[in-house]
Parts: sequence; structure tokens; C-alpha cells
Amino acid sequence: MKNKIKFLGASLMVAMPAMLMAQSGVNYTLTGKVGTLSAPAKAYLMYSTAAGRQTDSVVMNAGAFSFKGTVDNPQNAYLIINKKGDGLRSQSLNVTTLYLEPGAITVTSPDSLENAKIKAGQVNADNDKLKVALKPVTEKMNALNKEYSAASEEKRKSKEFSDDIDKRYEALEKDQKQVNLAFIKANPNSLMSLFALQNSAGSVPDVAEIEPVFNALSPAVKSSKTGTNYAAEIVKMKKTALGAIAPDFTQADTAGKAISLHDFKGKYVLVDFWASWCGPCRAENPNVVKAFDLYKGKGFTILGVSLDQPGAKDKWLKAIYADHLSWTQVSDLKGWKNDVAQLYAVQSIPQNFLVAPDGKIVAKNIRGEELTNKLKELLDE
Repeated sequence: MKNKIKFLGASLMVAMPAMLMAQSGVNYTLTGKVGTLSAPAKAYLMYSTAAGRQTDSVVMNAGAFSFKGTVDNPQNAYLIINKKGDGLRSQSLNVTTLYLEPGAITVTSPDSLENAKIKAGQVNADNDKLKVALKPVTEKMNALNKEYSAASEEKRKSKEFSDDIDKRYEALEKDQKQVNLAFIKANPNSLMSLFALQNSAGSVPDVAEIEPVFNALSPAVKSSKTGTNYAAEIVKMKKTALGAIAPDFTQADTAGKAISLHDFKGKYVLVDFWASWCGPCRAENPNVVKAFDLYKGKGFTILGVSLDQPGAKDKWLKAIYADHLSWTQVSDLKGWKNDVAQLYAVQSIPQNFLVAPDGKIVAKNIRGEELTNKLKELLDE
């Protein structure tokens, strides 16, 4: 598998921070009545702030629950119901997405969040329109998730089965992107169009694709705080686009020695963002090790940048040893706030940038056989 299929419980813990857009404070009140569940059933509200992911919870009473708070901007949130009330790692979560925006938000359903009606402001109204447009694709994605979930462990390990699932999921992702783009084109005055653009761009945006779509939004949307912050992100993305000179940086290695990207000038260097806590990163590490062993004597090296958390140096070092990562590793142990990750606009990991001897970025996010094939193309005579 290439981690295309994301099950609900796991996807809520995905190694990716939310895009945070500073704006004036948004006071919201969210009340709900979903079915008739009572204790131990709980409702959870999960969203992101500048301080990190926030999760509020409340015990349900005859299906009723309520939340109240303030966020920096109108933003996406997960509303989750767990009838057992035992947290967010359960595989039997009932989930919907909505937007925290000024004023009252009500969520009602006779049975489950899948059938919930959300009454709120313009952002949620536009989100409902987009959900309706996306419904055919969403249903197919859910069916594919169920197909994968129902498969035996042995079948999941089959390359033929895994490749087929991935191929079908990628096709659905393309369909999803086209629906988002059609909505954006038809609704240039809606803040929801900006959120749809962010969702369409994904965790590893292609700035050449998203910049013209952003530029076509109305001046009111672009000049909002959300819009101006996304414009700033686009500027960052352009600095690490293919053909750009890779931004130089300096960070401490495992022994505390300052290491700079320019120290490796004259070689192909893979700037590899990862972390000890990132499952997909650890799963990809054997492929990176293979590429390093094949080409380390041919003008290629790797500079690992870890997004490990404050106080977690031991876990970082242990993962380096366990995964046989014998190249240079650096980190400031700031997690998602890692200075280099911020400089490179990294929103998800694993992620990498292949820098040529002249300092230009010649490839991005190449993994598995794609990584070795690219190095073969560049370095084998």
C-alpha cells in the first residue's frame, strides 16, 4: 500500500498540520442533537490553532451536546461521535466536517452524522453545496475504503491488490480535484472556494497549478486575512518549486554541530524531511537507505531533517540507529515548527527535495523505485 486509503480513526491522526490562517477572533456556539445516545457516548470537536491541534469533548445526553469557543479564523473542524466514549483511536467513529464561523452552528440528525443537517453561516452553507457536488466521489471513496478494510491481511499484502486499490483511489482523487476546481470557478466570491483550493492542493501543493486558481478568486477573498496568509504560503512554495535554487539553511546535527546545506555543494543531495513518530516515514526509510547505498559513491548524499518533538532527542537517535540511517541528520526538535520545515513550506511528511550540484531543485517527493530511478538517470553513465 502507498497509504492512499485512510481509515477514519487513523486519518484523524495523520502526520500533517492544518493550514492556519490568522484573522480576527471568531466566537462560535455549536449545538447538536444526533440520535438518542447518552453516556458513555461522547461528542468530540477537533480543530487546529497556532498552539497545535485542539480537541474538546462532552458527554452526550439523549443525543444532545454543545461546544462554545473562539478560534483565530473561520476554519475546518471535525465533529466526531463515539458511542463508547473511549477516544479518537477507535475504528468505529462517526465523523463529519464543518466550519467554525461566527455565530450559532446547529447540527441535527435522527440517527448519525452522515445524515446530519448543518445550519450556520455562509461558509457552512457553501460547504454543504460543495459536499453535494462531491457526494458521488465521496461515496466511491468510502466504498473503496470498505473494500480494503474487508480484505484479509494476506490479500492486503498482495502487490496486485494493493496496486489496484491505489490506482482506483488516485483516479477518484483526480475526480475530486475536478469537482473542487469547478466549484471554485463558479464561486469566486466565496471563502469556501479558498478552502476548496487548499483541499484540492493537498499536503504537497504544486504551486504552478494552484497560483492561477488563487489569482482568479475575487479581490474580497484574496484580501481577507485567510487569503493574504495563503498568498504568503504561495510565495514560500515558489521558493522550493522545481528549478528554483534550494533555500540554504543551517541546523544542528545529532552531536550539536552546525550543518549547512551549502556544505554539500557539488553533490546531488536529497533533503529528506521525516520524524521518528511518523509511520509512513519509517516505512519509506528502507527505500531511502537502498538509494543511499547504491549512489553514495557517485556524487550523491542525503541530509535528513527531523521534525521530532521538543524533549524527544532520544527517540530521534533511536530511530536513526534502528532504521540504519547512516547519513547526516539535523533537527532543532521543534516538531512542525522546525525552522527548515517552515522555510520549505512542509505541510506533511515524508517529503523530500533533490538538490543538484548547482543548488537547483531537480525533483520533489520521489519515493521507492522512483527515487532510485531518478538517481540512475542522473548519476549512472
